[in-house]
Amino acid sequence: MEVNPMPAQPPGAGFRPRMPLSAVLVTGPSMVPTLRHGDAVLVRRGDRRVRPGDVVVAVFRSRPDLLVVKRAVRTEAGGWWLAGDNPLVTDDSRAYGVADVRGRVVARYWPRPRLFSRRRV
Repeated sequence: MEVNPMPAQPPGAGFRPRMPLSAVLVTGPSMVPTLRHGDAVLVRRGDRRVRPGDVVVAVFRSRPDLLVVKRAVRTEAGGWWLAGDNPLVTDDSRAYGVADVRGRVVARYWPRPRLFSRRRV
């Protein structure tokens, strides 16, 4: 699943937000059902607090031009082995190998999460 930093900039290049949080737009189906195409998330830059199971923004070493959002699985060879939540899409570490984490997803803010489901009676 590719991601697009907001405002638009080349994928993978220059992902150095000045603020500790940065907005990122998700594109593609590899993180369904956790994240869907068009979701917007907040990313805290750096990889200091990344643990297995966290959703992260990263760059594969074999594809440095591609910024992706995936789930961190384990550390390997000084980087992270990443996997998508959708097992039918294989654009993760199975295809590209180890990745370097650029930040951790801390929240999805669009579409706005619902606190209560609304039912019509």
